[in-house]
Order: sequence, then structure tokens, then C-alpha cells
Amino acid sequence: MTKPFSLQPLVHLAQQKNEAVTKKLGQLNRNQQSAQSKLEMLQQYRKDYQEKMQLAERNGMELEELRNFQDFIYRLDDAITQQSAVLSQAQISLQKGRSDLTEAQRRMKSFDTLAQRHAEAEKKLESKIEQRMQDEHSGRHIAFKNAEQGDEN
Repeated sequence: MTKPFSLQPLVHLAQQKNEAVTKKLGQLNRNQQSAQSKLEMLQQYRKDYQEKMQLAERNGMELEELRNFQDFIYRLDDAITQQSAVLSQAQISLQKGRSDLTEAQRRMKSFDTLAQRHAEAEKKLESKIEQRMQDEHSGRHIAFKNAEQGDEN
């Protein structure tokens, strides 16, 4: 009878960790994509607003209206700066998540390799035991036959 793999609980934990890290990486990827989309949206909005301001300047505008345009563009610039920082942090987190996944997969593969070696060793042991039992059975059978032939003579 084969004995159970003593590290099986660790194999199970490694699989759970791998699944958790994979889910987390998916979330980090979505966060990064969302941050990228928001940044692009802000940049496009700023570009559109800048064009709107230039058109208004060409058509003539009052100083107060120009100040309002400029203030809003400055606020958009601040928002773009903040969103760039959010995106940068999301990219760093995503890279760490990728590293974590690589490490979790490496650990899981190591435990799987150990489990496979254990199974192979147990199979070899079972095979040896079975062969020994067959050899003993054959030996007894031959001894029994020899004893029968000896009784007949």
C-alpha cells in the first residue's frame, strides 16, 4: 500500500496561492487599463478644451472668459498629473503581480515535481514488493513440486 505524500498539504496551499495570485493579477491588469483609459480621456478632454479656447480667442473673447479657460486647463493639467501618478503606481503593482505569479507558479511546479517523484518511488516500491511476492510464490510452488516428485520416487 502506498503511503501518502507528506507534502500534499503544501501542494494544496501552493495551488490555492497560485489561483489567488492569478485572480489578483487579473484585477491589477483591469486597474492598470482603467487608469490608462482615464488618463487618455483627460488628455483628450484637455486637447479638445485647448482647441475650443483657441477658437474662442480667434473669434475674440473677454479677459474673464480667457481666465476661466486657462484656470480650467490648469485644473485639467493637475488632474492629468495625478492620473499619471495613478497609472504609474498601477503599472508598478501590475509588474509586481506578474512577479508574484511567476514565483507562485515556480513553487507550485516544484511541489508538483516532488509529488511526481514520490509517486514514481512508491510505484517502484510496489513493483518490487509485487515481484518479491511472485518470486516467493514461484519458489514455494517449485519447492512443493520438487517435494511431490521426491515423495513419488
